[in-house]
Amino acid sequence: MTRPSRPLRLVVLSGGVGGARFTRGLLAHLDRTGLEADVTVVANTGDDMTLHGLRICPDLDTLMYTLAGVVHEEQGWGRRDETRRVADELAPYGVGWEWFTLGDRDIATHLARTSLLAAGATLSEATARLSARWDLPVTLRPMADEPVETHVELADGSLLHFEEWWVRTRAAEVPRRFVQVGVDEASAAPGVVEAITGADAVIVPPSNPVVSVGTILGVPGIAEALSATAAPVVGVSPLIGGAPVRGMADACLAAIGVAATAEAVAVDLRARHGRLDGWLVDDADAAAVAGLREAGIEALARPLWMTDLDATAAIAGAALGLAFELAAGLSQRG
Repeated sequence: MTRPSRPLRLVVLSGGVGGARFTRGLLAHLDRTGLEADVTVVANTGDDMTLHGLRICPDLDTLMYTLAGVVHEEQGWGRRDETRRVADELAPYGVGWEWFTLGDRDIATHLARTSLLAAGATLSEATARLSARWDLPVTLRPMADEPVETHVELADGSLLHFEEWWVRTRAAEVPRRFVQVGVDEASAAPGVVEAITGADAVIVPPSNPVVSVGTILGVPGIAEALSATAAPVVGVSPLIGGAPVRGMADACLAAIGVAATAEAVAVDLRARHGRLDGWLVDDADAAAVAGLREAGIEALARPLWMTDLDATAAIAGAALGLAFELAAGLSQRG
């Protein structure tokens, strides 16, 4: 790839904790190598929900807090140095978030967002307003302005919001399928399609391939933009040695009939959404590289544990390097 004289235009399609930490590593890599880039992060909003009148956007908030440097590092979400006076005060009244406890600073974010939305702002506008407080080094966008919520259909046919299934039940019940409520009526948020089609590289970080990345790509217009862009699309496996790096992605994959392997996830993402040019797997899954290449997906094996900022920056650098290598071939294809 001939690097343009202007700043690189990079797009990251992100879920919550894994995507946020990867993006932080990407920014560190860019800073350390002196590469100038405009980074747009398109966040999954399928985890969004309303609890006690507050509109909560878990992945948007995790990205915002992480990139602002105020996240609770140990748990990966929420604010550090948090207090829970509101939650503690609600408990004696018999109300509150029994399975989804929010800290006081976090509640302030949700109050601000809910107030902006009630006043007529779109989710994109509210996100820009909240992000402005932190002077984020990226442009953070929701995947859609319209509400899209991931629900889990259980064996008895009942529906449960994904966050309740994930947090309260710890994915105890095997889902029959995932239902993206509202996705058919949604459209890509302003600026998302333009960012993807005008990108120099699109990166899929190690986020849940079913309910994070899959939800983003299920929004009308986004997968089409991914197919149309001249940029290489490179992903990082969220599975190492057949196990998810974080969370219960294996349970989500089982629900859609996909094996919990780095190779199967890459092949499924391309089959379902039409585009994946490159894929990083962990050294533990190096045997998958040959099969991925035979399937038409360029693959490299690298250490993928995001143990610290240095390790994460190296992963992001490897993903960007693979994108550079792929770009020349894609331009010839175009």
